[in-house]
Amino acid sequence: MTDPIRKRGRPRVLDRDIGLDIAARLFWERGYEGTSTADLTKAMGINPPTLYSMFGSKEELYRQALDFSIARENSRRLAILQSNLPVYQALGRYLYDIADGDTQPDKPRGCMVSTAVLQYAEENASVAKMTAALRETSIQTLKARFDRAVDEGELPSQTDTDTLARFYGAVIQGMSAQACDGACNARLKRLIDLALTAWPGKRGT
Repeated sequence: MTDPIRKRGRPRVLDRDIGLDIAARLFWERGYEGTSTADLTKAMGINPPTLYSMFGSKEELYRQALDFSIARENSRRLAILQSNLPVYQALGRYLYDIADGDTQPDKPRGCMVSTAVLQYAEENASVAKMTAALRETSIQTLKARFDRAVDEGELPSQTDTDTLARFYGAVIQGMSAQACDGACNARLKRLIDLALTAWPGKRGT
């Protein structure tokens, strides 16, 4: 007796990284509340049960898409900040890199995190807290670099590094908002140049 012919298996499911890339772009373009589950499944070419089995909920997919998007940028930017460059130079390069990211011609304008979920419905409060926590992490990364600059004598010992980090964090958020409104790369970099004149420490070459 011969074995029965096996039925053809399920088609190969969507590659996870491709799905996260698609989701990140949609959330970036439309925001969390402006992106529906139907938008996501249509863009990915899958049905809702597949989306839920792969990523959990829409909120969980958003979290994963943020992590995926951030990972592509953070390693390079952290390397700039944590390099042995004078802190003033490192900060300038870091901010310029962000301006470049805000104005990529083939991607949505602005930053997916900097201006994400600032206004939200009550049922999306947990998503807003998540993105706020990511922005706070970025500020603390700047503060840690400025603390190191104090220890190494590049900033005065009395420098309020938390406020200084929040000042440049506000510049970063402002650049994202202005990029969304159409500001070009050159305009953002002029803004950075002006913000760097507020630097209270050494400006070594």
